[in-house]
Amino acid sequence: MLILAAVMTIGFAACAQNKGENSMQTENKPLVVYFSATGTTAEAARTIADVTGGDLYEIVPQQAYTAADLDWNDRQSRSSVEMNNSQARPALKGAKADVAAYDVVFIGYPIWWDQAPRIINTFIESHDLKGKTLVPFATSGGSGISNSVKELRKAYPDLEWQDGKLLNGNSLNVIQSWAGDVMKKQ
Repeated sequence: MLILAAVMTIGFAACAQNKGENSMQTENKPLVVYFSATGTTAEAARTIADVTGGDLYEIVPQQAYTAADLDWNDRQSRSSVEMNNSQARPALKGAKADVAAYDVVFIGYPIWWDQAPRIINTFIESHDLKGKTLVPFATSGGSGISNSVKELRKAYPDLEWQDGKLLNGNSLNVIQSWAGDVMKKQ
């Protein structure tokens, strides 16, 4: 009887420990939010979600961007007009993200005119991100991420921003290492 009682006690303790570990993993899960006009940033977002076990949320504009809208050589294109107006806030389509359950929010976007697209401002201003660790990531045809992060910090100084990372065609190992380092700091 004594041995049976000891085995049961150890078994219950092990189950309780496993439940504790599982809930800690759920609590540490990040939210990976992204806007992607051409699919490149979406690919990076999916990779981050895969390597961190995070949940994905796509920022979808009310009006989809066409190829003509994205023509940065045309000063009258939708993206050019938006980026030339610091107050532009393109409308979002769909339900808001449930950010309350997350401590870490990765925010991904393509670099437009050395900044985050204005729809990122719409997302930030539409959600309560205070107390969250915000980790920007971006894709770009030629610009770095540092100016976009600087502008986001300037626009939203009360939010906790990390430096972020440009993810242009980075290997799975690079993204895994970077995202793993981000999550270890939490």
